[in-house]
Amino acid sequence: MELLGIDIGGSGIKAAIVDASTGELLSERKRIPTPKPATPNAVSDTVNEIIESLNWSGPVGVSFPTIVKNGKALHYGNLDKQWKNTQIDNLFKNRCNQDFYVVNDADAAAMAEMKFGAGKNKNGLVAIITLGTGIGSGVFFNGKLLSNFELGQIHGKKGDIMESFAAESARKREDLSYKEWGKRVSYFLSHLENIIHPDLFIIGGGISKKMEKFEKHLDIKTPITAAKLLNNAGIVGAAMFAHESID
Repeated sequence: MELLGIDIGGSGIKAAIVDASTGELLSERKRIPTPKPATPNAVSDTVNEIIESLNWSGPVGVSFPTIVKNGKALHYGNLDKQWKNTQIDNLFKNRCNQDFYVVNDADAAAMAEMKFGAGKNKNGLVAIITLGTGIGSGVFFNGKLLSNFELGQIHGKKGDIMESFAAESARKREDLSYKEWGKRVSYFLSHLENIIHPDLFIIGGGISKKMEKFEKHLDIKTPITAAKLLNNAGIVGAAMFAHESID
C-alpha cells in the first residue's frame, strides 16, 4: 500500500511516498526546515506545503517528536510549548483535508528498523536509541512495540536528563570530541543496561553513519549495531503506522 510518510523533527520536516509493505521510497525525499518558532499553525502550514509539493491525496502517517497517545501530544518535546495536549491528527486534518495517523518519532523509526533494518528477525528486548536533537528510544520485546519509552528522559548523576547530556546536539553545543561524547553515550547506555537489560542496542539517527568515530569508546556488555535505514527510518515508520492503523 502506498502512503505518505512525514517525519517531523526539531530541525527539519522530511517526507516521501512509501510502499508500506516493503519500506521502499517511491518518490523523492522532501525536506523543509522546521519553522521557528515551531508552533502548531506554522508546522501545519509546512506539512500542507509538503503534501502539495508531492501532489498527494490520501492517508498520511506522521512521526512526531514527543509522547503521542491516540493522536494527542502529551508534551511539546523540542517544539513550541503550544503543542502540549494538542490533538495532532485533527489539527493536520483540518489544515490539509487528509486523514492523519500520528506516532511518536522514536517508535516510528524503531518500527521501520525492526521490520526492514538492523532489527529484522531479532527477538528478546531490543532498544533502538536515536541520537539527534534529543534522544529517542523505541523498545521492542519479541517483535512487539512497547510504545512511548522515553529513555532519554532518565536522570543522570547530576540530576539533569540524559537527553541534555548525551544527545548529538550536546556534542555540537559543547564542541565535544567524539571520544568525550562517546563516553557520555557509554554512560547513558550502561545506565540502560542496569535498568532494562536489553539483548541488543541499535543506534539510529544521522550520527549512526559515523559510528566508527565513537563506538570504541562505548564500554558496555550489550551487543550494539548501527541502524540501516538512517534518516529514512522515521518516514518509513510513519507510513507503516498509518498502514497498520487503517488495517
